[in-house]
Amino acid sequence: MHGMMMNRPLRIADIITLAEKIHPNEEIISKTLQGTLHTTNYAEIALRSRQMSKALISLGVKMGDRIATLAWNGFRHLELYFAISGIGAICHTINPRLSSEQMTYVVNHAEDKLIFLDLTFIPIIEAHLDKFPSSTKYVLMAEKEHMPECKIPNVICYEDLIEKESSDFEWPEFDENTASGLCYTSGTTGNPKGVLYSHRSTVLHALIQCFYNAGSFSPKKKILPIVPLFHANAWGIPYSAPISGTSLVFPGANLDGKSVYDLLEKYSVNSAWGVPTVWMGLLEEISQRGGKKPDGLEEMLVGGSAAAKSLIEAFENMGVRVIHAWGMTETSPLGTSGRLISPFSELPVEEQRHLQTSQGRKIFMVDLKIVDDNGKRLPEDGNNIGNLYIRGNTIAGGYYNNEEASKAAIDDEGYFGTGDVASIDEQGFLRLTDRAKDLIKSGGEWISSIDLENRAMSHPDVENCAVIAIPHEKWDERPLLVVVPAEGKKPSKEELIKHLEGHFAKWQMPDDVVYEDELPLTATGKVSKLTLRQKYENYTLAS
Repeated sequence: MHGMMMNRPLRIADIITLAEKIHPNEEIISKTLQGTLHTTNYAEIALRSRQMSKALISLGVKMGDRIATLAWNGFRHLELYFAISGIGAICHTINPRLSSEQMTYVVNHAEDKLIFLDLTFIPIIEAHLDKFPSSTKYVLMAEKEHMPECKIPNVICYEDLIEKESSDFEWPEFDENTASGLCYTSGTTGNPKGVLYSHRSTVLHALIQCFYNAGSFSPKKKILPIVPLFHANAWGIPYSAPISGTSLVFPGANLDGKSVYDLLEKYSVNSAWGVPTVWMGLLEEISQRGGKKPDGLEEMLVGGSAAAKSLIEAFENMGVRVIHAWGMTETSPLGTSGRLISPFSELPVEEQRHLQTSQGRKIFMVDLKIVDDNGKRLPEDGNNIGNLYIRGNTIAGGYYNNEEASKAAIDDEGYFGTGDVASIDEQGFLRLTDRAKDLIKSGGEWISSIDLENRAMSHPDVENCAVIAIPHEKWDERPLLVVVPAEGKKPSKEELIKHLEGHFAKWQMPDDVVYEDELPLTATGKVSKLTLRQKYENYTLAS
């Protein structure tokens, strides 16, 4: 027997419709490419999104068409999130940091009908005109007065499209499993793989996030998303914020410590979201300003890669709550939340810090498991370490137009293989040991690069670091510590090794230390260990 409740399709357009009616005056503030600050609100975003939906239809866009964006975080990009999916088309957010080869692949694989781009990215498009589909059309996200001369043929002005259409438009109804968004992973091997989100998965993720991150999402609060709109749907912020009536402060292309600090300070932003490399830059800026944190900043959500204990402590000591989370493009992306609740929030500070360096606990509608190399489930006791798998309503069940990768990703129980190696303790706290490809196997024993990095980062003269595997004739692999010293400092190898002693067994210690001015980053702002391994593949370790 079925229940007798209505069954209405979950649609992304309903999110901005709700915000228009319930939170119309909550502000959306954007740093423009011209350096000015643009202010709008949810009512205007909804109106302009409907105008853009009509414009897309007039350009021949149909359900299922892929419409790409190549843009920074700003109000126009937010409008496209709703305008494109609202008519059943698919919003394909392109990461501008992809290599030329990867970008060529994703645009052709997605068969993008239109590409909307910020002025910054004109050179990228010009360099790829002969590599992209000849039928693709281009729209510059600018006003008439800022339209530059360029080599892009028949380029269209964004604001011209808006002005030509009225807002008298009702978004169509369709099945909630209709595809809504497409985001390609920036994998280090092989071609990028496309994750195809649905209206159902996106709305469910937005609702779940409003609950687990209620400290960030509520009326009269402001979030500054450093995480880009072109990466994993900006961690769901563009959908959860309108539902909850949270204001957004978009940084545009300015992601340096000073620019971020100034925006946080000017608008008394409550919550900021981004990867650890960004927060290290902000921490340095705070130090240069005498240790004063931006007014209003209450909490910081850290994802993308593990946050060092020293980074967490630095912000917590200023009164800024640090929430660690874990997820992937394939998980929408929230998979776990590290927001401490009772009784864990009442533990002694040192015990809380230990839990904060974990990836937190699974969220509602998500299942986790760890298995050995034969697929056998391992106990969740905090000691067993295995391959991490995940499943749920907001988890990818395969990859867009890639049958081989889809089959390889899903196991017999319907779980997605994350490629992470982790432990889960009795209370459900997930702790990543490493990416499977970043583990160091020395003499048949595994060494975690993350654990070594976290300890090294607590040295006051270390600004950033990475630990990579170096081939070794006897032990197969040995760890090399790559250090970016703090400005004006250069801790010796002996100092750093002493700092690690007592926390690791002798065989786990790095064999050598090298120094870099900066670490290479992937397209999503993580440290590129692949690049470091390539650079040091012929490095001779100290005897």
